[in-house]
Amino acid sequence: MNKIALPIPFAGSQIDQTRHVCAFFNSPDEEYRVLLPFIKDGFQCGHKAIHIVSQDQRQDHLQRLTVAGIDTAVTEQSGQLEIRTDTEIYLPGGRFDADRMISAFEQLASGNGTDRFPLSRICCRMDWVVESGSHLDDVIEFESRVNEVWRRHEDAVICTYHLGKFGGDAILDILRTHPMVVIGGVLQQNPFFVPPEEFLREFRERRSRRSGSPAVA
Repeated sequence: MNKIALPIPFAGSQIDQTRHVCAFFNSPDEEYRVLLPFIKDGFQCGHKAIHIVSQDQRQDHLQRLTVAGIDTAVTEQSGQLEIRTDTEIYLPGGRFDADRMISAFEQLASGNGTDRFPLSRICCRMDWVVESGSHLDDVIEFESRVNEVWRRHEDAVICTYHLGKFGGDAILDILRTHPMVVIGGVLQQNPFFVPPEEFLREFRERRSRRSGSPAVA
């Protein structure tokens, strides 16, 4: 990261140098109360909005943006708003591939000379992880690894998780892979965050013990 972008107001605080956030919510209404001011501010600042939702959520998402005063037709046409589906981004062909995902997010990131917007505000709804059934451990590893991508870019990345859909162990691991967290609608530095090199070593050892196969470094 060039470390020149201004802090971004979000959830009662500011996203500054650390810009990979996990945000925990109890309902869609709570989620949008926190996200919509951040999204609207991004349009006003001339930032790009990349929103990843499920196909079933797309229409509700567009409606909530419209009610908040965002002209979704104009912003989509201009390229400032880009709505992608979780299947398209995370599960092409029904398969999650962390290496492919790292490359995909590197391409989505600003600062690579391919986009006219100074930075992107990326919101990823992560419910698909439990709904798809078998990708949770792979996604937790990916969430740790992708910190290396976001260290090189100034984009703000918000991964939203609904608490009722994830077990306690999964929530703790998700916490440990994000440098910042939103709990109770408030953004804060995450005291549970573990750097990727340390987290991945420990997490892969746990996975190998469960599966009975050797861990891969």
